[in-house]
Amino acid sequence: MMKNNIVPSEMADRIFAESGLPNIGKATIREINKLARDLEAASGKKFIHMEMGNPGLPAARYGIEAQIKALQDGVAANYPAIDGIPALKKEASRFIKNFLDLEVDAANCIPTVGSMQGAFASFMICGHTNTKKDTVLFIDPGFPVHKFQNKVLGIPMEHFDIYEYRGEKLRAKLEEVFSKGNIHSMLYSNPNNPTWVCLTDEELRIIGEMANKYDVIVMEDLAYFGMDFRKDYSHPGVEPFQPSVGKYTDNYILMISSSKAFSYAGERCAILGISNKLASRHYPDLKAFCGQEVFARGIIFGALHPLSSGTSHSAQYALAGVMKAVNDGVYNYRDDVLEYGKKAQLMKKAFIDNGFFITYDKDCGDPIADGFYFTYCYPGFTGADLVKEMMYYGISAISLDTCGSTKQGIRACTSLIQREEIPVLAERLERFAQDHPIK
Repeated sequence: MMKNNIVPSEMADRIFAESGLPNIGKATIREINKLARDLEAASGKKFIHMEMGNPGLPAARYGIEAQIKALQDGVAANYPAIDGIPALKKEASRFIKNFLDLEVDAANCIPTVGSMQGAFASFMICGHTNTKKDTVLFIDPGFPVHKFQNKVLGIPMEHFDIYEYRGEKLRAKLEEVFSKGNIHSMLYSNPNNPTWVCLTDEELRIIGEMANKYDVIVMEDLAYFGMDFRKDYSHPGVEPFQPSVGKYTDNYILMISSSKAFSYAGERCAILGISNKLASRHYPDLKAFCGQEVFARGIIFGALHPLSSGTSHSAQYALAGVMKAVNDGVYNYRDDVLEYGKKAQLMKKAFIDNGFFITYDKDCGDPIADGFYFTYCYPGFTGADLVKEMMYYGISAISLDTCGSTKQGIRACTSLIQREEIPVLAERLERFAQDHPIK
């Protein structure tokens, strides 16, 4: 029986019922966010918000300055080219060379309205490259909305949880899936949302080799670029480089977001970096879908044109400004985003001290890195049950069930938590533990 909850049980139960959600614990990110806001308003208690992957740092000033100048120069009055402004394409190509050690021509660096649009466009086109292949593969856990995009597009999906297939085990699993002959493309995030697992160079080599063997296009979601803080990937042109499947296959698309590494989420600008070989490849089956046979032209004119006719003009100048500063070594983005890792370390300690455990705790035998996300659970609770129960204590997060995980637990995001809120989190976790003693 709850005695130490900060949101009255009757009040919470009424709001849960009024939400109309069939299962509170399996609600989406946005649904959980609204529910938490409703509970805050009714109870007057400020929640610890861990559900939203929203940047918690100021936007990079190099982007702000470049965007203001672009607006003052009048770009808002003109449509941008669908394939992007030359300045951004140039800096994106430099960025990919400087930080991934890959050669992607400026022509094949295409701005999108966030990585979300980049993924949607890629799914659209990849899904029509070969009429004999109709399915996309996800290495889970993953960002739930990517699956929703494919549901909207009517593209069949397969998926598996990476937890059981680390290292060389990944090869056998991919062989099992790819050998059926129906997979046209696959997607994973690295570092991973929600677990913060980071694929090793060996695993990326396996993915690349299997993609070559079965002619599968690999979408590499680099939303958290360079944020595996166990290594420093932030110095242009200097090893170590951000690990990438691009070292092992030409069948790749990079999705590089400005939202997290540069805290520029609000302007919705990202880069699709398409390998030179894939960009120029002809897919005869694609022509029936969008009138284009060349892959990059399919992305630009068959997907991005009908979706949005390009990406915000001034935002492209903003991202070009940030990337130029990073490429020139004037701005080290890692110095700013390290704060996420520092908060994760403190937050994890608060959970562990109160009887919780880290769900995805190891990364090929090593402790998981401290970063933007971590996962946790509590003895005796499923992830979905725990999501609902913690709301009585003013803590909101999402269940791993919504991310394709086979393990029970919750995804916690560190971004919106301020340092001064961590003692508040610890106090609420202590309240929870008092009301739910471990047997």
